[in-house]
Amino acid sequence: MNAPGFLRGAAAGAAGTTALNATTYLDMAIRGRSTSSAPQDLVKIAADKAGVDIPGDGDERDNRLAGLGPLSGTAVGAAVGALAGSLHRTLRTRGHAIPALIAVPLISAAAMATSDLPLKLFGISDPAKWKSADWAADAVPHLVFGAATYATLRATDDR
Repeated sequence: MNAPGFLRGAAAGAAGTTALNATTYLDMAIRGRSTSSAPQDLVKIAADKAGVDIPGDGDERDNRLAGLGPLSGTAVGAAVGALAGSLHRTLRTRGHAIPALIAVPLISAAAMATSDLPLKLFGISDPAKWKSADWAADAVPHLVFGAATYATLRATDDR
C-alpha cells in the first residue's frame, strides 16, 4: 500500500464522512426522524464479544457508547477512503483512472457494506426487512459519501 494514496484517501474519507453526516442530519431535520442507536449498539455488542469492558455505569457508560458509535463510523469512512485512495493512486501512477460514474457507486457501496453488514451479522438490524424510506435514509448519505470522497481524491491528485 502506498503511503501518499493511503493518507490522501483517509483525508478524503474524512471529508466524505463529514458530507455523509451532514446529509443524515439534514434528513433528520427535514423529516423529524430520530437518530439511530445502531452505531452504539454495534460498539456495545462488539466490545462484549471481544471481552472489552466499556467503563462506567448507567448514563456514564451509555454516554461513552453514544460517543464511540459515531466515532466507529468516522473510522469506517477513513478506512474506506484510505483504501480508495490507495487504489486511486496506484492506478494514476500507471496512467489509469476509474471514471466517476463507476468510482462513486463503488466507494459508496464499500462504505455502505462496511457499515451495514456488521449490523446484520450482530443481529442489530436486518436490511432485508427495511422499508424503502429506510433504504433511502441509508443509501443517499452513502452516495454523498462516495461523491465527496471521490471529489476529494481528484482534487488532491498531484498529477
